[in-house]
Amino acid sequence: MAMVSEFLGQLSLNIGAHEPTYPTVVPAMDFDPDRDAARIETAIKTKGVDEQTIIDVLTKRTYLQRRDIAFAYERRAKKDMISALKGALSGSLETVILGLMKSTTQYDASLIRGSIKGAGTDEETLIEVLCSRSNDELVEIKKVYQELFKKDLDKDVKGDTSGNFAKLLLALVETKRAAPSGIVDYEKIDQDARALFEAGLMIKGTDVPTWIAIMSERSVPHLQKVFGRYRSYSPYDMQESIRKEVKGDLQQSFLVLVQCFENKQLYFANRLHEAMKGKSAKEKILTRIIVSRCEVDLKKICSEYKANYGESLQKTILEHTKGDYQKVMLSLCGPEQ
Repeated sequence: MAMVSEFLGQLSLNIGAHEPTYPTVVPAMDFDPDRDAARIETAIKTKGVDEQTIIDVLTKRTYLQRRDIAFAYERRAKKDMISALKGALSGSLETVILGLMKSTTQYDASLIRGSIKGAGTDEETLIEVLCSRSNDELVEIKKVYQELFKKDLDKDVKGDTSGNFAKLLLALVETKRAAPSGIVDYEKIDQDARALFEAGLMIKGTDVPTWIAIMSERSVPHLQKVFGRYRSYSPYDMQESIRKEVKGDLQQSFLVLVQCFENKQLYFANRLHEAMKGKSAKEKILTRIIVSRCEVDLKKICSEYKANYGESLQKTILEHTKGDYQKVMLSLCGPEQ
């Protein structure tokens, strides 16, 4: 029974409190957790397992509603629903459904933990999560990380990364980013744009601490204006400058930050497109983005995808995935707009 209390008992839901959301998964009307729990119980007991019903129910309920279903299931079946789902499902579908049984913040915290636990580091996941989440989201993630794993996120990040890459991630985890202001400080915008230019293209090597300080401490609307102003000093835009100045994980981290400051949903749309470029989809990336964003901004990601690639995300998923995994991904994306 520990799983339910571990993942479902935590109510850390202050997701990006100051950012508008564009979810594809919204609260189901006429919601009855007991009825849904009965449907899940029957689906699990069915010979061969009725995966379709599990997908239909759990992808069309929000995390809070899934949480209520899990408690209703436990009362009804006298067993833990997460353990029952684990026993009934396998492969990619199991990964997605178990991901949905966590809140968005718990899922993000688990992604970070998974990327640094054990031998080696999954830098790609670590960069994607830490560099794309808002300051509010990172504050919540730190809190939930401590609750779930009894460890400090900053210490874990520090122990698993090194050099300027570690310094950048730690600066983000410190959550010192200024809140957006109604006042536009043109002098400060110009100062920051010039400082970014002078710390990079103007000198031999790169003054990375200056880049880290500006990109981890200024508000997003301020930085958007800074990058526009930067072009009056530099022959290159900020992304081109990053590619010229730094390499490896540090380069990737700065690029993700800048892309998310400029248009976060386009960044995720591009990531999804990259994940489905080959013959078969890179399911790990696809799952990570769709599960983590379905109650945040997946609807807007879908519209950015269609605007940039000429076909819907749903159609691309249809072409590059199959079986129950395809069904669960499409259900989370919702109908084409």
